[in-house]
Amino acid sequence: MVERAKKTANFRLVIVRGRAYIEKYKRAFQSRDVFTLWGILQLLRRYPGKLPDLELMFDCVDWPVIKSQYYRGPNATAPPPLFRYCGDHRTLDIVFPDWSFWGWPEINIKPWESLLKELREGNGRTKWMQREPYAYWKGNPAVAATRQDLLKCNVSHQHDWNARLYAQDWIQELHQGYKQSDLAKQCSHRYKIYIEGSAWSVSEKYILACDSVTLIVKPQYYDFFSRSLVPVHHYWPIRDDDKCRSIKFAVDWGNSHKQKAQAIGKAASNLVQEELKMDYVYDYMFHLLSEYAKLLTYKPTVPPQAVELCSETMACHADGLTKKLMMESMVKSPTYTKPCALPTPFDPLALRTSLRRKANSIKQVETWEKKFWENQNKQL
Repeated sequence: MVERAKKTANFRLVIVRGRAYIEKYKRAFQSRDVFTLWGILQLLRRYPGKLPDLELMFDCVDWPVIKSQYYRGPNATAPPPLFRYCGDHRTLDIVFPDWSFWGWPEINIKPWESLLKELREGNGRTKWMQREPYAYWKGNPAVAATRQDLLKCNVSHQHDWNARLYAQDWIQELHQGYKQSDLAKQCSHRYKIYIEGSAWSVSEKYILACDSVTLIVKPQYYDFFSRSLVPVHHYWPIRDDDKCRSIKFAVDWGNSHKQKAQAIGKAASNLVQEELKMDYVYDYMFHLLSEYAKLLTYKPTVPPQAVELCSETMACHADGLTKKLMMESMVKSPTYTKPCALPTPFDPLALRTSLRRKANSIKQVETWEKKFWENQNKQL
């Protein structure tokens, strides 16, 4: 099963007696593989000798590829276990924290621990009531048709959909020293839009941390934490087939129900600040890899072509911003506390109840939205 996952993998990772070995197959986009491996090495430094021996394949491309429909029925083969950054309801890829938790040098993103502190300080600069009463989005629209469609909702002479949308030019930002892409300074609007790119987007955690009401355009993909988000409690759902009117209604509703809207924004940022801090990111990684290792029916061994990885070697050979981010995100010493306790899994009834509750909340918003626009049409 593991070997069959090699087809699209960027690398094979083997951990034997607490030491990491890597066999690379192809380069990942930018430094995704570098900082993913760096994060795993920091996990080994945090919990030395506590991870069991294991072997896995990792694919650093956005889109999940293990289609569940091919592994159903009495004659189906077992699905290959393939790790990546996101999944959806049609796939079986194993979801792992993305590289940007340890830094993203190509667009000057700091490690999550540092950035989370800056975002918390940024929230204090402008209180929610004093923020611009519009929905804000800034990103690269070229990566997906749905983002290009979103730009139609920008303010114009014909319409004001309560949205202020900006296309991000990363090449220009590079030349100007990233002066217009400081995430901690983008918490200036009451509402912020999250919309997927070519798949899920790493921007999700930065947007949720802002105290603003996060308007999530109906997503297809999930990362390792986003399924814990509850609509109308942590975020406001936006239709993907009628974005402009959906955004306008959301902002009008929030500006008419300021206390409730402010509470939604605060619930999301509290979740990110408390439940998504690096301590728990590492604990998620620890439990995921430990449970995965229990499923292996063979004893992992170091492949002949693999090379050993260690933090000192990686950091020593790095330079520039990459080295700076590595040093900033390096685990300095082992932790003396155990990983958090792994919760018991949902039983089928509890899982169905949770999913039904979320679906009903989204339907309720769609009903309010429909009535709003029906009343608007009657007044014309």
